Amino acid sequence: MTLLPETARQIDTQVAQAQADGHAPSLVVGVVRDGALVHLAAAGEHPHPDVDLQYRLGSISKTMTATLIMQMRDAGRLALDDPLEQHLPGTGVGSLTLRQLLAHASGLQREPEGDWWERTAGVDLPTLLAGLTVDKIAYPPHRTYHYSNLAYGLLGGLLERLSGKPWVDLLAERLLTPLGMRRTTYAATEPYARGYVVHPWHDTLREEPRTDTGAMAPAGQLWSTIEDLGRWAAFLADPDPSVLGASTLTEMCSPVVISDLEAWTHGHGLGLELFREGNRVYVGHGGSMPGYGAALAVHRPSRTAVVSLVNAYTLRGVHLGALGRQLLTLVLDAEPAPVTPWRPAAAPPPAELAELTGRWWWMGTTIEVYADAAGELHAGPIGAPDLHFVAEGPDRWRGRAGGQDGEILTVRRDEQDRAVALDIATFVYTRTPDQQP
Repeated sequence: MTLLPETARQIDTQVAQAQADGHAPSLVVGVVRDGALVHLAAAGEHPHPDVDLQYRLGSISKTMTATLIMQMRDAGRLALDDPLEQHLPGTGVGSLTLRQLLAHASGLQREPEGDWWERTAGVDLPTLLAGLTVDKIAYPPHRTYHYSNLAYGLLGGLLERLSGKPWVDLLAERLLTPLGMRRTTYAATEPYARGYVVHPWHDTLREEPRTDTGAMAPAGQLWSTIEDLGRWAAFLADPDPSVLGASTLTEMCSPVVISDLEAWTHGHGLGLELFREGNRVYVGHGGSMPGYGAALAVHRPSRTAVVSLVNAYTLRGVHLGALGRQLLTLVLDAEPAPVTPWRPAAAPPPAELAELTGRWWWMGTTIEVYADAAGELHAGPIGAPDLHFVAEGPDRWRGRAGGQDGEILTVRRDEQDRAVALDIATFVYTRTPDQQP
């Protein structure tokens, strides 16, 4: 699958303009659709970017740390509302919950004590923990959104304590190897782009240090390529169930805290940022380390994403994340996902299922129920069945989508064993508008 020539041309033009306007040594942007990198736009010559050139991911590393936490949760090793103290004792901030730390809703201060950790050699976990006291909680927990790199250093420490393995080894074992991300590494591995700060007045380049951030590595250490970052975006769009269940990833993409309380255009789930662009919601994350910027934006319903990497700490007048979301919107507007064609059923549903289909009424409102080929029920307003139910036993169905997700549908029968009403979470639908339940 490739993009239409005009779509590709517009992306190439905008990326070239961003590189020129932003004074970027090199900038590379990839478009991912249905699990594959379908377009690469590259600009700049310091060095010339390609799919296998490493850049630093910065805080996109957090999305992988969060995924490891969710794997542990699904394995029964922890619960999201556990206090940190339960798994990583002696921190001084142990009353904060894992959910709060994942979503930047803990109120924990942004950075650890000491020199700027992104530009200096990192400390080990005991040293990081020794600098923590309760006064590092800057805001009351869950009162407001407050981004915290420190929170992810602590989550990485928790993972090491629970698994008995270094964070990077756990990451390779649980995520990078299963997903084929062979060029995502802890330290820079040739070929990689050197990272720079561009002087604001005479456009010279100052190369930045490539530090080992130690205990803060789970917050921003990783290096990767546009190809591997595309693989990660594809996973976030449609996860491999052997790595993480689809329902768990959907949980990660649900808002825990909204950071933009006026317009609700930005919030945070469990390790993932949420961006509202018009009527669409994108999930992903931004990232920066000295000399580097990265951005990831995914539209999960269409399995489409844009990933971006640059080897400059800032772009003059250009926001890398906003550029990525703008390009993602361009792709979705110009090339909407193909419509799945309707196909006739091979056979009618069994009689006991067919009996439940058709129209039902409650308080003068109408729903239409139909059965699919898998033997599951769909219901909702005529022509818009937004409810989904799966069988749990005789005449008992469990909601799996829409406003009745998790609720129970019970079939009521008369003396002749005919279905006469559907009780959906106490709302009783009958076969005629004037029939009493």
